Amino acid sequence: MKKWAVDSDHSVAAFSIRHMMIAHVRGQFNSMEGVIHFDPPDVAGASVELLIGAASVVTGIQKRDDHLRSSDFLDVAAYPRITFKSSRIEPLGGSRARVTGDLTMHGVTKQVTVDAEFSGPVKDPFGDDVSMGFSTSAVINREDYGITWNQPMENNGIMLGREVILMIDLEADLVK
Repeated sequence: MKKWAVDSDHSVAAFSIRHMMIAHVRGQFNSMEGVIHFDPPDVAGASVELLIGAASVVTGIQKRDDHLRSSDFLDVAAYPRITFKSSRIEPLGGSRARVTGDLTMHGVTKQVTVDAEFSGPVKDPFGDDVSMGFSTSAVINREDYGITWNQPMENNGIMLGREVILMIDLEADLVK
């Protein structure tokens, strides 16, 4: 099985959450690393391990970023990492697969299953590296991970949605 290292300069773990029930706020984590064991002829034998630095969260608004790092949300002092480790990968045909594994965030581990797509391998234009691409998205309930801060609004509304859309796009380089 070939080993691929996540290229953190060309990969992103992003999110979107409903704010005041009317719009989405988006952000991303700028620190991510990981290893993927993958060979296109043996998708079922693949595995994925990702590590995201929780403190690297960025939304473009410093005050909001600081609040997200606080104990109201990610509590990065107590829980500095968000991790994912696959337990099963099911080929879906073509360049698609269903990935099941443990997502750990805010000290809570839950099993999640996501559909993923892969592309490549390709050589870079300089002939130096071989890379693969991997993409997935999922919807999680942040309260399942103990992230429950909110503020009530009129008409039984809440300031922040419970559902968070996660989007992960990875570029990974073949480990020689």
